Formats: sequence, structure tokens, C-alpha cells
Amino acid sequence: MKLSPISPSLDIRFVTVILLAMGLSTPGKTEITSLDSNNIDEILNNAGVALVNFYADWCRFSQMLHPIFEEASNVVREEFPNIKQVVFGRVDCDQHSDIAQRYRITKYPTLKLFRNGMMMKREYRGQRSVVAIADFIRQQQVDPVKEIESLEEITALDRSKRNIIAFFETKDSDHYHTYEKVANILRDDCTFLAALGAVSEPERISGDNVIYKPVGDNTPDMIYLGSLTNFDLTYAWAQDKCVPLVREITFENGEELTEEGIPFLILFHAKEDTESLEIFQQEVARQLISEKGSINFLHADCDKFRHPLLHIQKTPADCPVIAIDSFRHMYVFPDFRDVSIHGKLKQFVLDLHSGKLHREFHHGPDPTDSTPGQEETAGEAASSPPESSFQKLAPSETRYTILTRDRDEL
Repeated sequence: MKLSPISPSLDIRFVTVILLAMGLSTPGKTEITSLDSNNIDEILNNAGVALVNFYADWCRFSQMLHPIFEEASNVVREEFPNIKQVVFGRVDCDQHSDIAQRYRITKYPTLKLFRNGMMMKREYRGQRSVVAIADFIRQQQVDPVKEIESLEEITALDRSKRNIIAFFETKDSDHYHTYEKVANILRDDCTFLAALGAVSEPERISGDNVIYKPVGDNTPDMIYLGSLTNFDLTYAWAQDKCVPLVREITFENGEELTEEGIPFLILFHAKEDTESLEIFQQEVARQLISEKGSINFLHADCDKFRHPLLHIQKTPADCPVIAIDSFRHMYVFPDFRDVSIHGKLKQFVLDLHSGKLHREFHHGPDPTDSTPGQEETAGEAASSPPESSFQKLAPSETRYTILTRDRDEL
């Protein structure tokens, strides 16, 4: 019996599919945009989603990622041809160190996700393969807003999650487009829902509106009172609701929190000790709301973080314990029982910014009597622009005290 020859084109297609799945195919037409100081803002601000490869040519892992990243771009471009919908970009961090510093890039290669020009907190940490990267981009294209078919669905919401619900007359409105943009950015922090048209009518007596349902069955709803067409106001309100002032740090999310680039104020407490956590949350809100953005407020399980506690001569038996991790050293708040003394916790944070904690760590307590002419009142100290001493450190001096130095022990 005479066998028919296999079509060469079919054979090539088969090999290509196998290589694509392995992330090893030779890139064809690449869709990577090289970003520099002149074009980065314009390109990222006009991109719905942008995945940016921050690399260095001398880095072997950067070299390995280049063909995979390029082929993933080709695959994604086939599915999403609109060049403003998805952008694959790259930054040579040796050539553009200013951009690397701006986005706090400390390792290569780093893949960062941007939405409408805003960098997301969570960088890409999946497999470095064509299939995995393409799947990640597909997930980012899923609509973050779930449409409610009946108002009865609201009563069945999972109240262990943070839910934001919009009541709009139509999808085709500036109100909805602003809401959708906010939802895209905060999709990992909140659940976003929308009731539209006739379904939403009973809740639109005064027009379109947005509410937040906090965690807990008995907590009251909060209504957004700002302009529904103002993205900045809507985003600021939603972010405040979706990202709690005091977050839990774990070994799973610790690296993501570290990448935010600001020091940690951490309460170490026993998991069942909710009273200490509530006190800490209240005092952070009362004393430190003005410091939000200059320090991260966190709480951690004493038992899980027993090894970092050892480095400050503490054990789980000493909890609750408050400490600052500046990424260089850890500084201990003297006594948790003093946390409710007005201004005590705030002064602890201000002492970090002024460099006092760092000085005293190395040289002992500052002299109590100041040099004549240099005395500073408490009011003047509080109004002086804070300056963190650790921000001036060279990268080689920086170490992530709570997260990395104990990994071999865990």
C-alpha cells in the first residue's frame, strides 16, 4: 500500500504548536514597544493593560525571557489586535536607570502590570512561558464588573468580602465607564457589581449611585457622595474602602508589600488576640492617618513570624509587640500598653522619618539636653517634612529584615 506523504505545512504547524506550548518557538513579528523617558507616560496612559519587562542585557535570565516574552506578545496580539487594549513593553534598566528607580525595580527581569498608566501592586510571578504569560493577559481582559440580574442577589452576597455595588441606568454612560475603570484597577481587592436598567430602578430614586458593603453582616452600607464622572475621586474613595488601613502580612504577600517601597509598622499578635488588633487599628486611624503613604500599617501572626521576633529578642509569649521594619533594621515600640497614649505611636513613626531610631539603634539614646539655639518644639518637629534615613541607602546596604533573612529557617 502506498502511503501519502505528510504535508510539510501541516508538519510545521504541528511543531509550532508544540514549541509554543513549551515557550520555545522562534519569535516572528514582535510586538514589543521599547519604553524610554520620552514615550513611557504616553504609551502606558493610553493602554488598557500593559505588561512591561524591566530587564538588563547582562542578566542571563533577562536574555532567556526575551524570546518567550516576544512570542507571548505575538500570541496575545492575535487575540487582541487593538494596540491600545494590550501593550507589551520593555525597559532597558541600564540605559534608563531613572525609569527603573521610578518603579523601584531591584531585580531582573521584573514583569510589571499597568492599567491605564497605573502600576498594579502585584507584579507577574507566574511561569516564564508563552502559554502562562498569554493566559495571564487573558485573565486581565475578563470583565471585573459582575452584572446583577436581580436585587435579591445582593442579600446573598458573601459578606466576608468587600463588595462595591453600582446602580446605573445604562452601561453606555460616563458613570459606568468611570466605575469600570476603577474596578479594573482594584479587581484584586474588592468585588465589583452593577445593577442596570429596570433591575436598578428601585435604587435609583435620586439617580445613579454607588455603595460599599463592608465586611460583616451587621455593618452599614456606605454611599459614595462624589462625582461619578470624576475618576480620581471615585478611585480614591474605592481604594480607601477596598484596601484596609491595616493589612495582614503573610509570607505569601510579603514580597508584594515590600515592593511598595515604604517601611512597615507591624503589630505582632496571637491569631486569637483580636482585642489587641482592634486597639492597634483604632490608634492607627486616630494617630497615623496623615502618615498613610509613608509607612504601611500591618499585622502579623506571632506564631508564624516567631523567627523575625527572635531578631528583636522577642518570642510569641511577648506578644502583642509593635515594631517598625525599615528594610535595614527593626525597631521595637517600648510597650504595647502605651499605644493608646495620645501621640505616642505617631512619635514613634516620626522618629523613624527623622532618623532618630536609626541613630539610637547604633549610638544609644540621643542626649536629653539640646545645644542652645537648636532646640525644636514638638509642633515644629511635627511640621517638618519627614525624611526617612533608610531611603538614602545604597541598594547593597538594604535588606528586607522581616521577610528574607529567615527564609532558610522556615
